Amino acid sequence: MEYREKICSYEDYSRLRASVGWTNFSKAQAEAALSRSLYAVAAVEGNQTVAIGRLIGDGLYYMIADVIVRPDFQGRKIGTSILRMLLKYADDHTPDGGRSSIQLIAEKGREPFYEALGFKRIPHEFCGSGMRKIIRKIDGG
Repeated sequence: MEYREKICSYEDYSRLRASVGWTNFSKAQAEAALSRSLYAVAAVEGNQTVAIGRLIGDGLYYMIADVIVRPDFQGRKIGTSILRMLLKYADDHTPDGGRSSIQLIAEKGREPFYEALGFKRIPHEFCGSGMRKIIRKIDGG
């Protein structure tokens, strides 16, 4: 498995969304959104993208979006690796003495996956849970 810091193509994006039963966006809308990602990671096996994750935001607030692992590759810690890379990017871009808030929306039933990585639940009645993690960086640590 190779992890590449790159924005995936619309074709890979739409294929991965469909593989987990998520509705796709229009090509123009998705391509515009993908191009505005701050940071993106793709897991590639051979020549196929099997998982992705994106980070969007402004440096104070980040949102993790589109963490998708193809079902036949789930359970191999690929999602965990991608999440750690996204969190590291936010941490590396938070100045000494600063802090950042990282949020995401978890699909119902997936909350424990994110909690294991330090996220806290913010329950919402309509969709899984909003999740939040605060990264603090103090004096170069």
